[in-house]
This record gives sequence, structure tokens and C-alpha cells, in this order.
Amino acid sequence: MNIIKKTTRFILKFVLGFVAFALLYLFSALILSVWSVDKEPGTPNDVTIYILTNGAHTDIVVPVKTNIIDWGKEMSYQNTIARDTTGKYIAFGWGDKGFYLNTPTWADLKFGTAFRAAFALSTSAIHATYHPDMQTNNNCRKIMISNDQYKRVVAYIQSSFKLDESGNVINIKTNANYNNNDAFYEAKRKYNLFYTCNTWANNALKAGGQKACVWTPFDRGIFYHYR
Repeated sequence: MNIIKKTTRFILKFVLGFVAFALLYLFSALILSVWSVDKEPGTPNDVTIYILTNGAHTDIVVPVKTNIIDWGKEMSYQNTIARDTTGKYIAFGWGDKGFYLNTPTWADLKFGTAFRAAFALSTSAIHATYHPDMQTNNNCRKIMISNDQYKRVVAYIQSSFKLDESGNVINIKTNANYNNNDAFYEAKRKYNLFYTCNTWANNALKAGGQKACVWTPFDRGIFYHYR
């Protein structure tokens, strides 16, 4: 009987602890998402970038070619299925590699994949997608930034890639493409509950001196400030 009581108490404490942690996590995410970092004032509107969400994950979308960088040379069009060189914009998303490559839809999500992602037990990847044009709507917001700010966004994105010995990005060879104009690349850091794909995108906005959340694990936190 003592063993049963001890086991019951342990299970009860574990469940209560998990619920308390989940509530604290969600409350912190709410407060720190609403609490904003202000945009740098008095800067010119030199470059158009976008934030894009699929309802859960935020991408940072930038022009393929400017006088600052030509992403087409760093992220070869040849790495995509279509090899279409007419894309004017490229969307960058950072996230858990296992989730990216093994979960094409939410119906394909497995407990093991989610568990490894949540607790930093997997590696990460960058998903790069070429777009012919961008249309603003509730899921896509336009942001105007200066050349200097864009240089910082570029540096932030570049710093997220793992590089080979020659200093080149590392294309992940896979059949898990989401469309004909995307590719995956090896990335630094590990996804976890406190550093998610949306945290990465939010930090990109901070790097570029744009309005952002103090911290957010969710896309809604970012888009709240761009309603």
C-alpha cells in the first residue's frame, strides 16, 4: 500500500508540476510577446522586407538581389527542384531539422519529433524559399528598413548557417521539399521551447532595429505588433 501511495503522490506531483510549468510558460509568452521592443526612429526606407506566417511559423522575406547582397549566389537556385532563377524574394525560416524534414503536415507530427524539438535533442535547419512576388495580407506584412538595418539583418541570417570548410552554406539533400522553389540548409543552434522558429524570426527583426517582441515562441506574438 505504501508503494501505491508513494507512486500516486509522485504521479500527482508530476502532473501538477507539468501543468504549473505549462501555465507559467504560456503566461510568460503572452506578457513578453505583448511587451515590445521599439523600432529605431528616423531611419530611411531603403529596403522592403516582409514577415510571412503559415499560421504557426514565421519567415523573414528579403529581396534576392540588392547592392548589399545577392542571395542567389549564396543559395543556389540549382538546389531547388524548379531551378527557376526568376524569384525576386527569398524567405528564410529557421527551425528543428527533424520537424522540417519529417513533418510535411501537422497530421504527420510524431511524438518523438515533437519531444526532441522541444528539449533541444535534435539539430536545426534553415528553410529557404524563392518567391516571384509578395502580396501583403493578414499573413504577410511589409516592413521598410534602411540599408544599414538591412546589413544587420543579412549578417544575422548569415550567422545562422553552418558552413563547410570552404565557408559555403551546406545544402541538405532531401525529397522533403515543400514546393518546387525551396531548399534546406544546415543551421546553427538547437530548437527548444525557449528558442523556437518564431524566436529566431523575432530576433531578426531586433537585429534590424524593427519593432519586435521582448520574447516570443509564437508567430502571433510577432504579428500582434504589425496588425
